[in-house]
Amino acid sequence: MLKFLAAALTTILICSMTLGAMFTLIAATNYVVSLQSGLFRGLAFAAELALGVVLLLGTVWLATHLAVRIFRPKPGSTSDISAGGLSSGPSSGQGSL
Repeated sequence: MLKFLAAALTTILICSMTLGAMFTLIAATNYVVSLQSGLFRGLAFAAELALGVVLLLGTVWLATHLAVRIFRPKPGSTSDISAGGLSSGPSSGQGSL
């Protein structure tokens, strides 16, 4: 139940952050377009690109970071990866051509 609640809150948080980043970038674009000087417009365009990269990559980083923290296995649990068919040893037939 706690994982479900954390996943739902994380989804709401990430969607709201992405929507906020989009509104911020639209407002920045409207400001950049309204500038008269070509030099200042070019500098503002470069700053807008940097802002977009920081906002959107930050949102993606936070989403993946929270997803890993929510769905990682508990520290005391043991999971056998080879039981799921993901073994890469010579017995799985991948070692010979």
